[in-house]
Amino acid sequence: MKVKKIQADSMPEAMKKVRSELGPDAVILNSKVTKTGGFLGMFKRDQTEVIAAIDPADTKEPVKETKTTKKSIETSYHAPHENKEVMNELRKMRAILEHKDPAFTPLYQQAYDYLVNQEITEELARLVVENVQGRHSDLVDVEEVERLVTLELYEQMKECPFGKPSFDKKYIHLVGPTGVGKTTTLAKLGADAALNHQLRVGFITTDTYRIAAIDQLKTYAKILDVPLEVAYSLEDYKKAKNRFKDYDLVLVDTAGRNFREASYVKELQKTIDFDEESDNFLVLGLTSKLTDMKDIFQQFKEIPIHQMIFTKVDETSKSGNALNMVMEKRTGIAYLTDGQNVPDDIKETTAMGLARKVMEGFRDERSS
Repeated sequence: MKVKKIQADSMPEAMKKVRSELGPDAVILNSKVTKTGGFLGMFKRDQTEVIAAIDPADTKEPVKETKTTKKSIETSYHAPHENKEVMNELRKMRAILEHKDPAFTPLYQQAYDYLVNQEITEELARLVVENVQGRHSDLVDVEEVERLVTLELYEQMKECPFGKPSFDKKYIHLVGPTGVGKTTTLAKLGADAALNHQLRVGFITTDTYRIAAIDQLKTYAKILDVPLEVAYSLEDYKKAKNRFKDYDLVLVDTAGRNFREASYVKELQKTIDFDEESDNFLVLGLTSKLTDMKDIFQQFKEIPIHQMIFTKVDETSKSGNALNMVMEKRTGIAYLTDGQNVPDDIKETTAMGLARKVMEGFRDERSS
């Protein structure tokens, strides 16, 4: 289909240009009045802007304008509802011009737009909305659409392992890039285990690159009355493990550094024994870009990642990237953290909980 934008001083003149340039079978897709010209913002004049289209396959040899042809093009403009094919084509073309999916009804289009705005990938958003609309094509109730889209998001994730660990493994390692809040998250986990589960807890840190990280964890350890060991090497780490052999749970903080360094994970493996007695959690900041999250996950591919933990949830209104990571890596989420308070600002999450978090602003955004 050939689409052209035409400007003229009035609608009759615009229609004349349409007939002249595209022929009598052209269809008007849109029209509006714009301001042009002027001097220093004054003396602007109205211009009529028309977007018209014609299917090249239907283009005929130019014909001399007659009253009949003039009536044909005017009918296309004034009463397009009389021609079902024209209306269908009009809807598709407008959808393309507005970057919409012509397969979605208006309410489902809003659901799709909302998911994309939440940073859900376009492919996943389309799959979810298509699945719901395919089963409930005539639905017009916004609350029911919200409920069904939430349920479909849950269905997409339900096979992945969600929820906090049962503390059946003695060692928990937190890995991830620098600056995402691993040390604070470790303290929150330790406080939960000690205060709520009455477990005997020990801390080990291998983050010897940042003195501030050691001091920070020492402060938390003192407050929680939890012993702390610093490991500079694999030998130190094994000694620390031996010291804590009678403890119920040992939480291990690792150095962040630059996750793009190829040697980073190898150095971790030289310092830490990632054996079958441990659960390994990848800590990611929800404010990070999806491409960076994927790169980080890939960097740790040689370490068995059991679940993810997302921090900085309070610093963004968009939760879509957490869901994207679950879907792409088929790895669930143990916790979402949203502040610095220990142990309060950490919440166990579920597949349904994440789906609801993604959709929680749908009705508010729709009404705004």
